[in-house]
Amino acid sequence: MTAEIKKHEPMTVYIKPTKGWASLNLRDLWTYRELVYFMIWRDLKVRYKQTVLGISWAILQPFLQMVVFSIFFGNLAKVPTDNGIPYPIFSYAAILPFTIFTKALNDASRSLVGHQNMVSKIYFPRLILPLSSVLGGVVDFALAFLVLIGLMIYYAITGGFHFFINAAWLALPFFILLALVSGLGVALWLSALFVQYRDVGYLIPFLAELWKFVSPVVYSSSLIPEKWQMLYSLNPMVGVINGFRWALLGAPSPFGMGLTISTVIAIILLASGLVYFRRMERTFADTI
Repeated sequence: MTAEIKKHEPMTVYIKPTKGWASLNLRDLWTYRELVYFMIWRDLKVRYKQTVLGISWAILQPFLQMVVFSIFFGNLAKVPTDNGIPYPIFSYAAILPFTIFTKALNDASRSLVGHQNMVSKIYFPRLILPLSSVLGGVVDFALAFLVLIGLMIYYAITGGFHFFINAAWLALPFFILLALVSGLGVALWLSALFVQYRDVGYLIPFLAELWKFVSPVVYSSSLIPEKWQMLYSLNPMVGVINGFRWALLGAPSPFGMGLTISTVIAIILLASGLVYFRRMERTFADTI
C-alpha cells in the first residue's frame, strides 16, 4: 500500500535559470511558431485599433515623409539624385526599407517592457517578442511598396522616367532580409538593455532620427567622399538602401566592398545581439 502511494506522489521539477553564456536554443522558435504568428497578428490589430484610417497609416506615414523630403530636400535644397531619378521615388525607395529598421528601433526595442506581464508570469522564448515586432513591419512594407510601384508608373508616364522589371528585382528579397537582420540585431541589444536601464527609452527616438540622417535616405551615398565610403558602409542600412535604389530605379550597383562591409556588420549585430539577449534573458523576469 505504501509503495503504491509513493508511486503516485506528484513529482516536482525545479526550473533553474541557465548560467553563463547560454545556448541560443533557436529551435524553441519553431516549437512556439504559432505564438509568433499570434503576436504578429495581435501587434497589427492593436496598432491600428480605434483609428479612423486604420491600416491606411502604413501607406500614409512613408508617403507623407516622402512629400516633406521632396519639398525641402528635392525642391528647395536641390539635393542631387543618382542618374537623374525623380526625387520623390528616389527618397521613397529609401524610406521603405528604413521603415522596417525604424520599427525595430521603436517597437521591437520596447517589446519586453511592453509585455512585462507575460515576461514575468509565463514561460516562452523571450526572443519571440522582438522578433514578432520586426516581422510585423513586413506587412506595412508590403502595403507601402505598392505605392512605390504606382509612383514609378506615374513618373514613367508623365516624367520621362524609365524602369524595367528585370533580373535585378530578384535581389530585392536579399536586401529586405538584410534590413530585417540589421533591425533585429539592434533591437535585441536595445530591448535587453531597456529592461535594465529605462534611459534607453529616451535614447531610442533620438537614435532613430540620427540613424536616418547618417543613412542615404534623403541624399545619395555618392555625395560621401571616396575616402570615407568604407567607413560609411559600416552602417548596414547604407547597403540596404543602395541595393533598393539599384534594383528598382537603376541607380549605380551597390555590389562591391561597401555592400560586403554592410552585410558583415549586419550579421555581427544579429549574432552579438542574440548572444547578449540570451545571456540576459534569465534576469528579465526579476528585473522587469
